[in-house]
Amino acid sequence: MGTASAQTLDQPLAKEQRVHYLNAKYGIKSWLLTTDHKRIAWLYLIVTSFFFLIGGIAAGLMRLNLITPQGAIVQPETYNKLFSMHGTIMIFFFLAPAVPTVLGNFLIPMMVGARDVAFPRLNLLSWYIFITAGGLLLYSIMAGGFDTGWTFYTPLSTTYLNSHVISAALAVFISGFSSILTGLNFIVTIHKMRAPGLTWFRLPLFIWSMYAASIIFVLAMPVIAITMVLLVLERVFHVGIFDPALGGDPILFQHLFWFFGHPEVYILILPSMGVISELIAAFSRRRVFGYAFVAFSSFGIAIISFVVWGHHMFVSGQSVYAGIFFSAMSMVVAIPSAVKVFNWTATLYKGSVSFEAPMLYALGFLGLFTIGGLTGVWLAALGLDVFLHDTYFVVAHFHFIMVGGAIMGYMGGLHYWWPKMTGKMYPDYWARLAALTVFLGFILTFGPQFILGFLGEPRRYAIYPPNFQFLNVMSSAGASILAVGYVIPVIYLVWSLKYGPDAGPNPWQAKGLEWETASPPPVHNFDKMPVVTEEAYAYGSHPQVTTTAS
Repeated sequence: MGTASAQTLDQPLAKEQRVHYLNAKYGIKSWLLTTDHKRIAWLYLIVTSFFFLIGGIAAGLMRLNLITPQGAIVQPETYNKLFSMHGTIMIFFFLAPAVPTVLGNFLIPMMVGARDVAFPRLNLLSWYIFITAGGLLLYSIMAGGFDTGWTFYTPLSTTYLNSHVISAALAVFISGFSSILTGLNFIVTIHKMRAPGLTWFRLPLFIWSMYAASIIFVLAMPVIAITMVLLVLERVFHVGIFDPALGGDPILFQHLFWFFGHPEVYILILPSMGVISELIAAFSRRRVFGYAFVAFSSFGIAIISFVVWGHHMFVSGQSVYAGIFFSAMSMVVAIPSAVKVFNWTATLYKGSVSFEAPMLYALGFLGLFTIGGLTGVWLAALGLDVFLHDTYFVVAHFHFIMVGGAIMGYMGGLHYWWPKMTGKMYPDYWARLAALTVFLGFILTFGPQFILGFLGEPRRYAIYPPNFQFLNVMSSAGASILAVGYVIPVIYLVWSLKYGPDAGPNPWQAKGLEWETASPPPVHNFDKMPVVTEEAYAYGSHPQVTTTAS
């Protein structure tokens, strides 16, 4: 598609012209000004991987410090800044953006048969907003750090003047705009740019999950943005909002934060749930059991997530009647998650299951997320939560959801679509080894923390009684294994870019429009408009995707 005078690399070019052409197509400037959703996904992959590294280093230093009861390497003040840095980076700059901005950006247009997202320039702007926020957070860390935790709880964040809270809070504020723009872009793309024949109930379940997560992006992110602005205003201008000394109410901050904070959990896990649906269907060679139930469960999670925030505040002095309501709703929100797990398990039943690396991550997700979900029901019980609140039990539960769930899903998706993204295959043996290493390292890291929590060890403490040392050493040993499990994929995935065998358009023989184009895809994804005439995951049937002239 082009004019008769258009030149391509297949035509002879003068040396100077060829250099100019290649620079325009492959130079740094072309990447920094690109509006191609696939390139923007790669930009996000690079930046989020960098933040994952920084957050992981902070976690490693914490686990090293906890090898001995009195702290091995850092002072308590530094330890406070480490867990604050770790949580803020991982939540706002890795877990929240990773699947939506990397896999979502790369796949959503192709999965719906579009040539790009609805607003390509807005997509690029969201990346620039994101790296601006990330740079501000790094400045806060390098300038001395902050020690409020990732929750920025008042009065810690309003009264301690030696902590660089303002720049960190502004970083979170700015990052929220990136998420809002991304969610808006995805919603419009899914609504308005689907290929002919791609009805709502023919959409891949990854699209349903991303749509639900995008709704939470648009509705919840403004709340945390406003909360951070109020925090900065109080800290700079001493306006009485949250600080009791100024006439403010610190419990108000908790309500505002957790109204965002609990839906945020589902921002992190819903996209990975969508990935798991794709993996289980592809590697069991079956339609997803109860497709409609799995699809609508994503919306059930998204809607109910907005009325459960108070279960984080059972010990804050809130009304007993409010506590009962939030406890009940916190148990109700587990139902749509259980629907997904049940239907995924039913899909596997009598399926032709193969155990490639993406499937190993999916199976790991099922086990770890189920444990995390069940322990979440425990924490939803009023009496039990009072006992376990702010102990290591909460840390273990949260990480079983976020690492055992969100990151396992992300790693599975990255391995599944890596051949599509790069056109190259990675060594399957090393990929399987990495998946098993991550799983075992995770269990050894966070399993002992359930026991520590039941025994009463509080979280966020740099020191602890000597009788807790054995379990802490186990957890630290597991963290080192987990780190190895994350390093191995970096090595072989980078290796595959140059030395990996060609993948072909569909190495997994999977269903979906993204597998109907070349690997890696051309700039406009499809040379001709696809027309869809079959349901999603129609394994066992002949392909029913046709094309029309573009």
